[in-house]
Amino acid sequence: MGGVARRTLVGLMAFSIGALGIVAVTSGAGAAGLTAPMAGMKPLQTIGKGEGKLNLIAWEGYATPQWVKPFEKATGCQVNAKYAGSSGEMVSLMSNGGGHQYDLVSASGDADLRLIYGGDVKPVNIKLIADWHQFRPFLKSPSFNTINGVHYGVSLQFGPNVLLYSTKTFKSAPTSWSVLYSKKYTGQVTVPNNPIQIADAALYLQSAQPSLGITDPYELTQPQFSATVKLLKSQKPLIAKYWNLASDEINLFQSKTVVAGAAWPYQTNTLKANKAGVADTIPKEGATGWADTWMLATNAPDPNCAYKWMNWVSTPHVQAEQAISFGETPANSLACPIMNKLQAGSCNGYHANQPDSYFKTIKFWKTPLSTCDNGKNDCVPYQQWTNAWTQIAG
Repeated sequence: MGGVARRTLVGLMAFSIGALGIVAVTSGAGAAGLTAPMAGMKPLQTIGKGEGKLNLIAWEGYATPQWVKPFEKATGCQVNAKYAGSSGEMVSLMSNGGGHQYDLVSASGDADLRLIYGGDVKPVNIKLIADWHQFRPFLKSPSFNTINGVHYGVSLQFGPNVLLYSTKTFKSAPTSWSVLYSKKYTGQVTVPNNPIQIADAALYLQSAQPSLGITDPYELTQPQFSATVKLLKSQKPLIAKYWNLASDEINLFQSKTVVAGAAWPYQTNTLKANKAGVADTIPKEGATGWADTWMLATNAPDPNCAYKWMNWVSTPHVQAEQAISFGETPANSLACPIMNKLQAGSCNGYHANQPDSYFKTIKFWKTPLSTCDNGKNDCVPYQQWTNAWTQIAG
């Protein structure tokens, strides 16, 4: 599971101030009065002959020979992948619209808006993606990659951030994220080492302290942000370790060091496969989650091969292969039965067979920006999130 290991959450902190600068003065998807720089750029209308090559910026594991080699044989497009260890690195590599070098980037939701408002990605024509109509509804035009009806990429895979717990300690599933903030479990809790984790705490406070008026865990005013940071600082004595890699959390549960933590389904499935007494749940407050998008560089030198690739990785079979290989949930709703043929029980294990009502409880990552979606300039931007997280996790 190299891909899961390389999605090093602490690495998401490591983007440059310059890469964030454009975001600090702009806003989120569809924010009042704002326009993405490339919104008026006309996308490709037909897919022509491939250019013979394709340069990707991707999470490690997203360009695996299992599906790359058949793609190269079918299209003649030779794939060159530059693996990035963080969202910040992806943003830096994509500067200047890909620099006439890179074609596509497999960006996560915390990077999408930086790329869109930085002018580094351009609109895509989803009519050229044959399997797009088979995508789950919430991934066809999500706010993190679609602005005012303009698509800046094709959704790929996703995953919820679940509450992982010891079935020995909890005889029934915890109903609230409050267990991660309870002194009862001092020294027995683990959460990701990632500034976007602030959103998880904000989501909990949205229900726990309604007087704060939180409506979006990624759009926090200064008072809301301060209250969330205060909660996370009070949580620190409970933390056995802030985990950087999925394997870190797996080891903590296997050694019985922790009894509860924020996790991905991958950790749950790996631990269960090793006969560990664990389960996961999405509590009553809902959950955050991540979703990846193939985004087309503004200056992509190989657009035809890029569209061929987006089509290839959107098919049910490749979606199923990647979901199992990487440990995530496919966007294509027809991938589920193929997953089970490849690995029995994997569809259920990665929550791919859940109804849309389940996925509506997930608040997918998006870049926190200074201008809220309502047009007001009173939201706390991501740079302050990273600064605060350094103080929290120390």
